[in-house]
Amino acid sequence: MPMYKKSLMALIIVIGVISLGIFYGYTTENSTEQTTTTASSPASTGDNQEITVYVSGEVNTPGVVTLHANQRVADAIKACGNLTSQADKTSVNLAAKLTDGMEIKVASQDPTKVSSKGTATAGAPGDKVSINKADEKALVALPGVGPAMAKRIVEYRKEHGDFQNLEDLKKIKGIGKAKYAKLQDKIAL
Repeated sequence: MPMYKKSLMALIIVIGVISLGIFYGYTTENSTEQTTTTASSPASTGDNQEITVYVSGEVNTPGVVTLHANQRVADAIKACGNLTSQADKTSVNLAAKLTDGMEIKVASQDPTKVSSKGTATAGAPGDKVSINKADEKALVALPGVGPAMAKRIVEYRKEHGDFQNLEDLKKIKGIGKAKYAKLQDKIAL
């Protein structure tokens, strides 16, 4: 075989080996990249990932709890000592999945009462009367509020909508600074 044919054959073999090496390196690098991406993907949420949620309202021990990411609202409520006897069980979706930073508010069965503590029950010290939701009967229970004034409060809400802050109560005829001072610790929006 002439020399130039031997050289050409050697060149073809070298180019073939280099091409195979590049191809092999490219496919190996691609499969490693895909494996790394899949393993660190945030979509693959493990059972041991923890999240923190805040539970308030009608639970026995309201507060911040840390749970596993795959748990539900019912688990968060259980971690806070379960619902109180005054809890409105339909106010929250117990089957909802938890998300980090979520707030779960459990409402009271009595919409005229706003509990200042999660453990308070209706009529207990610490309960406040909602000036936006209470009927005349509940408003009369407040100190210095008689039937006529309770009626004016309800009528004001019908005409102007909900109170935007507690001091708006002073807009009601007959409620001045002194009467408001007696009421402010016993009312809520």
